[in-house]
Amino acid sequence: MNITKESIDALNAVVKVEIAAADYQNKVEEILQDYRKKADIPGFRKGHVPMGMVKKQYGKSIMIDEVNKLLQESLNSYLVEEKLDILGNPLPKMQEDFDWDTQDYSFEFELGLAPQFDVDLSAKKKITQYNIVADDELLNKEVENLQKRFGKLVAQDEVVEGVNIAGTFVNEEKSLEKKSTIELASIKGKLNKKKFIGKKVGDVVELKSKGLFDDSHKLMGALGLSHDEIQDLDIPLTFTIEEINITELAEINQELFDKIFGEGVVKSQEELISKIKEDAEKQFQTQADQQLLNAVTEYLVEKTKFDLPAEFLKKWIAVAGEKPMTPEQAFEEYDKSEKGLRYQLIEGKILKDNNLQINIDELKDFTKGFVKSQMAQYGQLNPEEKELDEIAQRVLGNQDEAKRLQEQLVSKKLLDFYKENITFKVKEVNYEKFVKEVYK
Repeated sequence: MNITKESIDALNAVVKVEIAAADYQNKVEEILQDYRKKADIPGFRKGHVPMGMVKKQYGKSIMIDEVNKLLQESLNSYLVEEKLDILGNPLPKMQEDFDWDTQDYSFEFELGLAPQFDVDLSAKKKITQYNIVADDELLNKEVENLQKRFGKLVAQDEVVEGVNIAGTFVNEEKSLEKKSTIELASIKGKLNKKKFIGKKVGDVVELKSKGLFDDSHKLMGALGLSHDEIQDLDIPLTFTIEEINITELAEINQELFDKIFGEGVVKSQEELISKIKEDAEKQFQTQADQQLLNAVTEYLVEKTKFDLPAEFLKKWIAVAGEKPMTPEQAFEEYDKSEKGLRYQLIEGKILKDNNLQINIDELKDFTKGFVKSQMAQYGQLNPEEKELDEIAQRVLGNQDEAKRLQEQLVSKKLLDFYKENITFKVKEVNYEKFVKEVYK
């Protein structure tokens, strides 16, 4: 067997694999002998079928299978031994005059090679790193939300400002009938609110779905519909009022503190606000970190210039999926995925050059931390180490979960690396301003 590589350019090559009869004949003979022992052909005792008959019936298909196995194994070994960093998979070149009736074969494969490039982390155009703080307005609102959550519902005779209304939305044409509780404050527009004011239990309010709430997600919840179903939804609705309540705010006292955080954890209003601020800013940090990772990704993809074997990749995309694509479809798919591929290559180089690969022990510890935080949400604050180990093992036994957690750990390592090696422009904002600036 002989394998050679011809470089077309820095990003494209052709590998030629030449297989002679001597490379596969012994294996084919071995398999044919085994077939002969097991063959059950009328007129012959088992194990005594003439070899010529066995060869005639099975020889060619066995030979083709063995040549293909040998071809795949030798090609894979060559790529590893030569340390060829390829994109996609080798593509066989079609040979119009190929003939399986010969004994020596020659196969050619196109390769798309990964580009060589450097990653410069000196950001001349400074990337913004947001520090999101919980301001007084947000903290006061959160305190009030907690007072509402642990407050007491007091029935009202009629709808007035500030009430919650329970009832049933109906649209007969769409067979829609959904019990919901809505806040009058979330109803959009003076005309809509006016339809509710003064109404009593048993009254029916006629409404339109379009522009009913100040937030489309509230319409989804109220009608029990999906995001796609409420898009441009404009239907008449009736709402039959079944309950009218106002929330009497819970007093800010030790009883409230204990209900929220557990007995004795928080002992004053100052501590309550401090705890809310700490929890809120911890959540904000997660969002700020994700935004920073996105910003660095965009910056590196834009700044790190290199060519790709585009024509090869389009051909590979056309045949790589379950269903073959037309050249036009493959071009469109390449266009959509090119940016992601570029960042994959950049990310891979940063991980390799800076020894940021993860090991199984790190993944286990990361998974245990994830499990512990999930358990804390359900009040299990001090799980035993043995229990954590068992749950983490089960989680990692699920391939999809293991892959997701591994990707999260890689992102965390990259983010920590970026924070240490890139100088950012730090900007302190409240959450509202962060949303406006980042999500426009």
